[in-house]
Amino acid sequence: MSSSSSASIAKLKVAGTWAGLLEVETENWTVPMLREEIAKRSNMGTESINLIFAGKVLKDCTSEEKSSLSQLGIKNNSKILACRVSVEEGKTLKNELLADDERNRRLARIRAAVTALSKRHAHGALPIEDFDIELEDQSGKKVHFSETDRLAIMTGLMLHTSGKRFIRKQMFTDALEVLTMGEEAFSLCNPKSIELVDNIPILQIDMVWCYFMLRDIAWIAVAGLRLKNAREGLEHAHGKDSSRFRLLQAGRTSELALYLRLELLEGVVAYHSGQFDKSRKFLASAQEKFFQLQVPDEALSLVMSMGFGEWDAKRALRMSNQDIQSAVNFLVVEREKREQKREDDIRRRNEIMQVEQKRYGVTPLQKAVDLQRLTEVVSIGFEKELAAEALRKNENDTQKALDDLTNPEANTALQHNIELRKRRRQQRATDATIERLVSMGFERSRVIGAVQVGGSLEQAMHQLLTHSRADTTVAAENSANAHGSTVNNNASAPDSTPTDLALDNLDPDALDIDCSNEGPSAAEIEQRDVEMEGEIADELARGDALSDYDIEVAKEGEAINEYLALLASADGTSSSQPSQ
Repeated sequence: MSSSSSASIAKLKVAGTWAGLLEVETENWTVPMLREEIAKRSNMGTESINLIFAGKVLKDCTSEEKSSLSQLGIKNNSKILACRVSVEEGKTLKNELLADDERNRRLARIRAAVTALSKRHAHGALPIEDFDIELEDQSGKKVHFSETDRLAIMTGLMLHTSGKRFIRKQMFTDALEVLTMGEEAFSLCNPKSIELVDNIPILQIDMVWCYFMLRDIAWIAVAGLRLKNAREGLEHAHGKDSSRFRLLQAGRTSELALYLRLELLEGVVAYHSGQFDKSRKFLASAQEKFFQLQVPDEALSLVMSMGFGEWDAKRALRMSNQDIQSAVNFLVVEREKREQKREDDIRRRNEIMQVEQKRYGVTPLQKAVDLQRLTEVVSIGFEKELAAEALRKNENDTQKALDDLTNPEANTALQHNIELRKRRRQQRATDATIERLVSMGFERSRVIGAVQVGGSLEQAMHQLLTHSRADTTVAAENSANAHGSTVNNNASAPDSTPTDLALDNLDPDALDIDCSNEGPSAAEIEQRDVEMEGEIADELARGDALSDYDIEVAKEGEAINEYLALLASADGTSSSQPSQ
């Protein structure tokens, strides 16, 4: 016993603000504990000390905070250097680490929210939100892909949209993180499905724009490759010299600002690669486009006098090569599209609300749950599903519903009713799975065994096709043994059947079964990051089919002048060199 205890005690050799041997329990001590002990012996505050081990600063505000010293590799006779830092420096370091931790958490939330939204919207069914997400081409028409590609494209587009929001906020490091996630999502698509889609080339340009705004020359090589892929991708999507794109846009030059940014970045990469002639060519072309995109005051005033706002008028003139008639036509068509979209959104929202009402069932007098009253009750702090059941039971009487929700016995009864309805819905899903598989020619007893082993219709079919009759029977018996407590509980229920064993494993969403009048499914009431999903949805709602091409080019103009000046300076230096 004594030898086991002494083995966990280690002697650390500390130097710096305090020097000496320090005995610690490496299995139990953490970095904050070590810092506090050394700070105490140094007569200093913990924020005034940095601890360095093996050339690395030990940090409090990361995963190291919960790691023991032994997990960090600190053992007997390890050397720890304690360095003095100013209080302000210590606070700054801590704040930077906390900010980095918060940033990582936010990025993780964005990825999770985008994944959840994509899964719910990609299959085309009515979602649980009061909005719907659909894919459109540059002309605003809906486009269709396979379900797998649709999921990947939708995920990539939402991440791209989130990345552009960070770009607008000048948060280019965060933007790069999210855009990289978007690039990964797009890579899951069938290349043939997306070769005429320009979102991926635009994402590549946005990533290089972030490199440029961060002034990170280390990315020059990869930036050049991304721009090469972007130019090739745009030619595939838009046609040579944007011929296909302009045909869709009725001859307008909506893409001009995007190509200006592309050529500017190509010029920057060429300059830093020592290819000055190539750089000058790209920058001259970008500058020409910049001049084309400058909106004359007279044209702007004339379009605005027709009842259009300044932002809309500028955008239309930029995308119409300053042609006033074309710009006005563009604005009229865009206004009609917005009006049509508003009507479609209202219709879609009504459809979604009807589906939500069906999920909650009907009152004893066959009325739907009042969603406005449901929102009021939920705003007080009650869980949505429980509040819906209280309103359903009480004929949408808000006060009576609140009475039930605040009465412990009545509240328990509401929860019991919800669980019973869920079990009935799941039971129907189980029975429907069995009947469908039996109708395909499988023996009923084998089907029940496969369903008991668990999962969706596809998983049960896989069991039946890949396992022999004996294997299916054994698997069913193993499943029954694993769910022994479930069997005993179900045996006492008068309407229980052997298929109850797989209730928790079945996936009703994989079946074409109408369970809409039985309340929300488990998938629909899963924990959601409503705040983050709302932010992403709001960002999507801000855009339209031409948002990617609507670029304010002021920063691009400044950069063009900067690099043309650098090229002029390089030319001057070169000409002043004496000839050999």
